[in-house]
Amino acid sequence: MDGDVAVGVKRGSDELLSGGHYNSPNSSVTCEYCVCLLSCLAANGSDSKKLRVEENPPSRVIHIRKLPNEVSETEVIALGLPFGKVTNILMLKGKNQAFLEMGTEEAAITMVNYYATVTPQVRNVPVFIQYSNHKELKTDSTLNQDGSSPNSDGDSVLPAPSPVLRIIIDNMFYPVTLDVLQQIFSKFGTVMKIITFTKNNQFQALLQYSEPVNAQQAKLSLDGQNIYNSCCTLRIDYSKLVNLNVKYNNDKSRDYTRPDLPAGDGQDSSMGKDSTSLLGSPSAVPFSSGGGYSSSLCLAQGGGAISPLSAAAAAAAAAGRVALAGHSGTSGVLLVSNLNEEMVAPQSLFTLFGVYGDVQRVKILFNKKDSALIQLSDGNQAQLAMSHLNGQKMYGKIIRVTLSKHTTVQLPRDGLDDQGLTKDFANSPLHRFKKPGSKNFQNIFPPSATMHLSNIPESVSEDDLRLLFSNAGGTVKAFKFFQDRKMALLQMSTVEEAIQVLIDLHNYDMGSGHRLKVSFSKSTI
Repeated sequence: MDGDVAVGVKRGSDELLSGGHYNSPNSSVTCEYCVCLLSCLAANGSDSKKLRVEENPPSRVIHIRKLPNEVSETEVIALGLPFGKVTNILMLKGKNQAFLEMGTEEAAITMVNYYATVTPQVRNVPVFIQYSNHKELKTDSTLNQDGSSPNSDGDSVLPAPSPVLRIIIDNMFYPVTLDVLQQIFSKFGTVMKIITFTKNNQFQALLQYSEPVNAQQAKLSLDGQNIYNSCCTLRIDYSKLVNLNVKYNNDKSRDYTRPDLPAGDGQDSSMGKDSTSLLGSPSAVPFSSGGGYSSSLCLAQGGGAISPLSAAAAAAAAAGRVALAGHSGTSGVLLVSNLNEEMVAPQSLFTLFGVYGDVQRVKILFNKKDSALIQLSDGNQAQLAMSHLNGQKMYGKIIRVTLSKHTTVQLPRDGLDDQGLTKDFANSPLHRFKKPGSKNFQNIFPPSATMHLSNIPESVSEDDLRLLFSNAGGTVKAFKFFQDRKMALLQMSTVEEAIQVLIDLHNYDMGSGHRLKVSFSKSTI
């Protein structure tokens, strides 16, 4: 099937988006949570063998099959946009297939890993996603020279007039916080500033992106969607403003480019007096692993969760301690397999999976030491860790992460020596998400070669950090201090190297009482 890809028309995300009318009522791209892709394949009966996902090596070209008839390019592009820039697309109409070229292989890996656990749907039809055996889509400038989409119906999307969006929340039965908005909208670009307020008894927000095209992508994908099942509907328009003036960084307004701004009195002058009662706080939303809210965060339209939001939804749900729809009773235990049994240890799994949740216990299986059970605080954190880490390389091997049938990880009986294969981390001081609404919830990103470093002592230089990370294994390609020199970005040559140095150097003692904090970054240097 991949042999059919010969030529395409090279178009970037901005141009690709102008090829169709995404907000058509019949063009919603949805996905539903499922335990694994195999259950979806089995449901297709005789097609299950034909649709078996083949294990092609990672490629930035994604092969999409079983698309519904008359699907538009915009609907296919929407599957990839949350994970990064889409640089090319080739539609095979007669075969109900498409090829989507992502800007980087990392973006493609994140996309495939995510859709391995969340079945994507286009027009309520499940579609199947895998790596193509092509490394890029060839281009031919003689095809479609006018740049028009072959599926275009004549309705093109005009360029965004402003990088600022005005957001109104209808049917707001549950609190929506500034942090939840940032998690959702950051999937479409860098969110610079947010101001929330109440007007005409409705919770509203102004949100500024770094580029107008990001505002365009967010509006196309999110307008009319529900943050929670059947409520908290997003109504999005372009603002007449082109720049927001944020005075304070607090729970009502934030300028992510100015962390030095004061908190003020907690009430920005541009906001209504009753906004507090609408917002509440993340800690005010009760969480129950046995149920939680029945209408919990799934970002749905017509009852189905839409694909661009699901990863953000998981992060926002974890931040607000709200159970994900369809997984309110999901166990927080993961089964990790294909580990390097010569290298892996409970501590290394605690550190890596701790990027996405608070790991409580780790057990490497006694009779199968290439597998381990990892218990996180709740099912939301387990879902988040699984979507980001399944298929990543750790100690030279591609690990597989699935939900376990176990509901807890048992500790060894008193007096029984299990060779250090089981460890209880319940009281660890290194948990990143113990504090509800912590800033760490705003910085949950897929594994990437670029790392964010914080808590750096003043006496430590760039050369010191380059040497430290080089000695941990791998090559430091780039480095950049933040203005205050307490934080920095550091880029390794591969994602695998970045995973390794995070495991080795997170919480590293830098002296003077400073413990280095390491996490993955969405930025590049």
